[in-house]
Amino acid sequence: MRDSNIVLIIGSAPNVTEIKDWDLSFFTSCVAINNAWQVTPDWNYLIFPEDFPIDRRPHLPVDTHRQLITANEFVLHQNNFGGFIYAGGTMAFTAGYWALGALKPDIIAYVGCDMVYSAENGKSSHFYGNGTADPLRNDMTLQSLEAKSNRLMALANKQNCAVLNMSSLPESRLTFPRLGNSDFQRSFSHEKLLANQNHLVNQHKVGMALAAEKNLGYLVPSGRYWETIKSFDPVKLRMIDDIWIDTFKQIEFSQFN
Repeated sequence: MRDSNIVLIIGSAPNVTEIKDWDLSFFTSCVAINNAWQVTPDWNYLIFPEDFPIDRRPHLPVDTHRQLITANEFVLHQNNFGGFIYAGGTMAFTAGYWALGALKPDIIAYVGCDMVYSAENGKSSHFYGNGTADPLRNDMTLQSLEAKSNRLMALANKQNCAVLNMSSLPESRLTFPRLGNSDFQRSFSHEKLLANQNHLVNQHKVGMALAAEKNLGYLVPSGRYWETIKSFDPVKLRMIDDIWIDTFKQIEFSQFN
Protein backbone atom coordinates (compact mmCIF):
# COMPACT_ATOMS: atom_id res chain seq x y z
CA MET A 1 0.00 0.00 0.00
CA ARG A 2 2.79 2.41 0.92
CA ASP A 3 4.05 2.14 -2.67
CA SER A 4 1.17 4.48 -3.57
CA ASN A 5 1.63 8.24 -3.40
CA ILE A 6 -0.71 9.15 -0.53
CA VAL A 7 -1.29 12.77 0.47
CA LEU A 8 -2.93 13.63 3.80
CA ILE A 9 -4.56 17.08 3.98
CA ILE A 10 -4.99 18.37 7.52
CA GLY A 11 -7.54 21.02 8.50
CA SER A 12 -8.39 22.73 11.77
CA ALA A 13 -11.58 21.02 12.96
CA PRO A 14 -11.56 20.17 16.70
CA ASN A 15 -11.23 16.42 16.02
CA VAL A 16 -8.05 16.84 13.96
CA THR A 17 -6.00 16.32 17.12
CA GLU A 18 -6.70 12.59 16.78
CA ILE A 19 -3.90 12.40 14.20
CA LYS A 20 -1.42 12.70 17.08
CA ASP A 21 -2.04 8.96 17.56
CA TRP A 22 -1.63 8.09 13.88
CA ASP A 23 1.49 6.77 12.20
CA LEU A 24 1.94 9.64 9.76
CA SER A 25 4.96 7.97 8.19
CA PHE A 26 2.41 5.86 6.31
CA PHE A 27 1.58 8.91 4.18
CA THR A 28 3.90 10.08 1.44
CA SER A 29 3.35 13.69 2.47
CA CYS A 30 1.20 15.70 4.85
CA VAL A 31 -0.26 19.06 3.82
CA ALA A 32 -1.38 21.32 6.67
CA ILE A 33 -3.82 24.16 6.03
CA ASN A 34 -3.38 27.48 7.87
CA ASN A 35 -3.08 26.84 11.63
CA ALA A 36 -3.09 23.04 11.31
CA TRP A 37 0.73 22.91 11.32
CA GLN A 38 0.43 23.31 15.10
CA VAL A 39 -1.27 19.90 15.46
CA THR A 40 1.78 17.83 14.50
CA PRO A 41 5.43 18.50 13.64
CA ASP A 42 5.23 15.81 10.96
CA TRP A 43 3.92 17.98 8.14
CA ASN A 44 5.70 18.48 4.84
CA TYR A 45 3.80 21.41 3.36
CA LEU A 46 1.91 24.30 4.91
CA ILE A 47 -0.52 26.02 2.56
CA PHE A 48 -2.14 29.35 3.41
CA PRO A 49 -3.68 32.41 1.68
CA GLU A 50 -2.17 35.86 1.33
CA ASP A 51 -4.04 37.23 4.35
CA PHE A 52 -2.88 34.51 6.77
CA PRO A 53 -1.24 36.46 9.65
CA ILE A 54 2.54 36.36 9.73
CA ASP A 55 2.58 35.72 13.48
CA ARG A 56 0.65 32.48 12.93
CA ARG A 57 3.17 31.07 10.49
CA PRO A 58 5.96 28.75 11.67
CA HIS A 59 9.55 29.91 11.80
CA LEU A 60 11.40 27.33 9.74
CA PRO A 61 15.16 26.69 9.88
CA VAL A 62 17.09 27.11 6.65
CA ASP A 63 17.81 23.37 6.32
CA THR A 64 14.20 22.27 6.77
CA HIS A 65 12.54 19.71 4.52
CA ARG A 66 9.20 21.42 5.03
CA GLN A 67 7.84 23.97 2.60
CA LEU A 68 5.47 26.92 2.81
CA ILE A 69 2.98 27.01 -0.07
CA THR A 70 1.63 30.46 -0.87
CA ALA A 71 -0.41 32.00 -3.66
CA ASN A 72 2.77 32.11 -5.74
CA GLU A 73 2.53 28.32 -5.95
CA PHE A 74 -1.14 27.38 -5.61
CA VAL A 75 -2.80 29.92 -7.93
CA LEU A 76 -1.15 28.41 -11.02
CA HIS A 77 -2.31 24.90 -10.13
CA GLN A 78 -5.79 26.17 -9.22
CA ASN A 79 -6.08 27.85 -12.62
CA ASN A 80 -5.02 24.64 -14.34
CA PHE A 81 -8.12 23.04 -12.81
CA GLY A 82 -10.50 25.83 -13.86
CA GLY A 83 -9.82 28.54 -11.30
CA PHE A 84 -11.26 29.65 -7.98
CA ILE A 85 -14.70 30.64 -9.25
CA TYR A 86 -15.53 27.05 -10.16
CA ALA A 87 -13.37 25.27 -7.57
CA GLY A 88 -14.61 27.23 -4.54
CA GLY A 89 -12.70 29.98 -2.76
CA THR A 90 -11.74 28.25 0.47
CA MET A 91 -8.47 26.60 1.43
CA ALA A 92 -9.79 23.06 1.90
CA PHE A 93 -10.44 22.85 -1.84
CA THR A 94 -7.43 24.96 -2.83
CA ALA A 95 -5.18 22.56 -0.91
CA GLY A 96 -6.74 19.64 -2.75
CA TYR A 97 -6.19 21.13 -6.19
CA TRP A 98 -2.64 22.20 -5.34
CA ALA A 99 -1.84 18.69 -4.13
CA LEU A 100 -3.46 17.18 -7.22
CA GLY A 101 -1.36 19.35 -9.52
CA ALA A 102 1.93 19.59 -7.64
CA LEU A 103 2.23 16.22 -5.89
CA LYS A 104 0.47 13.94 -8.44
CA PRO A 105 -0.99 11.66 -5.76
CA ASP A 106 -2.71 8.30 -6.12
CA ILE A 107 -4.83 9.05 -3.05
CA ILE A 108 -5.80 12.28 -1.31
CA ALA A 109 -7.09 11.79 2.24
CA TYR A 110 -8.70 14.59 4.24
CA VAL A 111 -9.00 14.97 7.99
CA GLY A 112 -10.22 17.96 10.00
CA CYS A 113 -11.83 19.60 6.95
CA ASP A 114 -15.53 18.77 7.46
CA MET A 115 -16.59 22.45 7.44
CA VAL A 116 -19.26 21.79 10.07
CA TYR A 117 -19.33 24.36 12.87
CA SER A 118 -21.23 23.51 16.03
CA ALA A 119 -23.48 26.19 17.52
CA GLU A 120 -23.68 24.42 20.87
CA ASN A 121 -22.39 26.24 23.94
CA GLY A 122 -19.00 25.16 25.14
CA LYS A 123 -17.88 23.65 21.85
CA SER A 124 -15.01 25.16 19.90
CA SER A 125 -15.18 25.61 16.15
CA HIS A 126 -11.48 24.80 15.66
CA PHE A 127 -8.85 22.75 17.51
CA TYR A 128 -7.26 25.97 18.84
CA GLY A 129 -10.54 27.50 20.01
CA ASN A 130 -13.05 29.58 18.12
CA GLY A 131 -12.15 30.87 14.69
CA THR A 132 -13.80 32.25 11.59
CA ALA A 133 -15.87 29.76 9.62
CA ASP A 134 -14.30 30.74 6.31
CA PRO A 135 -16.22 28.27 4.09
CA LEU A 136 -19.55 29.62 5.37
CA ARG A 137 -18.93 33.26 4.46
CA ASN A 138 -21.17 34.98 1.93
CA ASP A 139 -19.29 34.08 -1.25
CA MET A 140 -20.89 33.07 -4.54
CA THR A 141 -18.14 30.52 -5.18
CA LEU A 142 -19.26 28.66 -2.04
CA GLN A 143 -22.99 28.40 -2.61
CA SER A 144 -22.72 24.60 -2.40
CA LEU A 145 -19.78 23.05 -0.58
CA GLU A 146 -21.09 19.65 -1.62
CA ALA A 147 -20.98 20.60 -5.31
CA LYS A 148 -17.41 21.88 -4.96
CA SER A 149 -16.48 18.69 -3.13
CA ASN A 150 -17.90 16.57 -5.95
CA ARG A 151 -16.00 18.68 -8.47
CA LEU A 152 -12.66 18.04 -6.78
CA MET A 153 -13.38 14.32 -6.56
CA ALA A 154 -14.37 14.21 -10.24
CA LEU A 155 -11.24 16.01 -11.46
CA ALA A 156 -9.08 13.83 -9.23
CA ASN A 157 -10.80 10.82 -10.77
CA LYS A 158 -9.67 12.02 -14.20
CA GLN A 159 -6.10 11.70 -12.92
CA ASN A 160 -6.73 8.25 -11.43
CA CYS A 161 -6.56 9.75 -7.95
CA ALA A 162 -9.00 8.55 -5.29
CA VAL A 163 -10.21 11.02 -2.65
CA LEU A 164 -11.53 10.07 0.78
CA ASN A 165 -12.49 11.58 4.12
CA MET A 166 -10.82 10.11 7.21
CA SER A 167 -12.75 12.25 9.69
CA SER A 168 -14.47 10.59 12.64
CA LEU A 169 -17.22 13.22 12.80
CA PRO A 170 -20.77 12.00 12.06
CA GLU A 171 -21.44 14.95 9.76
CA SER A 172 -19.39 16.51 6.96
CA ARG A 173 -19.86 18.90 4.06
CA LEU A 174 -17.31 16.85 2.13
CA THR A 175 -18.91 14.24 -0.11
CA PHE A 176 -15.89 11.95 -0.30
CA PRO A 177 -16.22 8.29 0.77
CA ARG A 178 -15.46 7.72 4.44
CA LEU A 179 -12.70 5.49 5.74
CA GLY A 180 -11.13 5.36 9.18
CA ASN A 181 -7.37 5.57 9.52
CA SER A 182 -6.88 2.08 10.98
CA ASP A 183 -8.95 0.43 8.23
CA PHE A 184 -7.23 2.48 5.56
CA GLN A 185 -3.72 1.62 6.67
CA ARG A 186 -4.56 -2.02 7.24
CA SER A 187 -6.41 -3.13 4.14
CA PHE A 188 -7.35 -0.62 1.46
CA SER A 189 -5.49 -0.22 -1.83
CA HIS A 190 -5.41 2.53 -4.41
CA GLU A 191 -6.99 0.17 -6.94
CA LYS A 192 -9.96 -0.62 -4.69
CA LEU A 193 -10.56 3.00 -3.72
CA LEU A 194 -10.37 4.08 -7.35
CA ALA A 195 -12.72 1.31 -8.43
CA ASN A 196 -15.26 2.45 -5.84
CA GLN A 197 -14.93 6.02 -7.07
CA ASN A 198 -15.31 4.94 -10.71
CA HIS A 199 -18.50 3.11 -9.74
CA LEU A 200 -19.97 6.23 -8.16
CA VAL A 201 -19.10 8.86 -10.79
CA ASN A 202 -21.38 9.86 -13.68
CA GLN A 203 -18.90 10.82 -16.39
CA HIS A 204 -21.64 12.25 -18.61
CA LYS A 205 -22.58 14.74 -15.89
CA VAL A 206 -18.92 15.59 -15.34
CA GLY A 207 -18.61 16.42 -19.04
CA MET A 208 -21.74 18.57 -18.87
CA ALA A 209 -20.44 20.52 -15.87
CA LEU A 210 -17.01 21.14 -17.42
CA ALA A 211 -18.60 22.23 -20.70
CA ALA A 212 -20.88 24.65 -18.84
CA GLU A 213 -17.86 26.12 -17.03
CA LYS A 214 -15.98 26.56 -20.30
CA ASN A 215 -18.95 28.23 -21.97
CA LEU A 216 -19.38 30.63 -19.06
CA GLY A 217 -15.69 31.52 -19.17
CA TYR A 218 -15.21 32.75 -15.60
CA LEU A 219 -11.45 32.80 -14.97
CA VAL A 220 -9.40 35.26 -12.92
CA PRO A 221 -5.70 34.49 -13.63
CA SER A 222 -4.49 36.38 -10.53
CA GLY A 223 -6.68 34.25 -8.26
CA ARG A 224 -8.09 37.38 -6.64
CA TYR A 225 -11.60 36.77 -7.87
CA TRP A 226 -13.13 38.96 -5.15
CA GLU A 227 -11.74 42.04 -6.90
CA THR A 228 -14.10 41.46 -9.85
CA ILE A 229 -16.81 39.48 -8.08
CA LYS A 230 -19.60 41.77 -9.30
CA SER A 231 -18.98 40.68 -12.88
CA PHE A 232 -20.03 37.10 -12.12
CA ASP A 233 -23.59 35.77 -12.06
CA PRO A 234 -24.40 33.68 -8.94
CA VAL A 235 -27.46 32.17 -10.61
CA LYS A 236 -25.38 30.76 -13.48
CA LEU A 237 -22.84 29.42 -11.00
CA ARG A 238 -25.62 27.79 -9.02
CA MET A 239 -26.83 26.05 -12.17
CA ILE A 240 -23.36 24.58 -12.67
CA ASP A 241 -23.27 23.54 -9.00
CA ASP A 242 -26.52 21.67 -9.57
CA ILE A 243 -24.83 19.61 -12.27
CA TRP A 244 -21.87 18.83 -10.04
CA ILE A 245 -24.26 17.69 -7.31
CA ASP A 246 -25.53 15.01 -9.69
CA THR A 247 -22.09 13.73 -10.72
CA PHE A 248 -21.83 11.16 -7.92
CA LYS A 249 -24.21 8.65 -6.47
CA GLN A 250 -25.10 9.29 -2.83
CA ILE A 251 -22.51 7.84 -0.49
CA GLU A 252 -23.67 6.41 2.83
CA PHE A 253 -21.54 7.13 5.90
CA SER A 254 -20.96 3.46 6.71
CA GLN A 255 -20.33 2.32 3.14
CA PHE A 256 -16.54 2.30 3.41
CA ASN A 257 -16.10 1.68 7.14
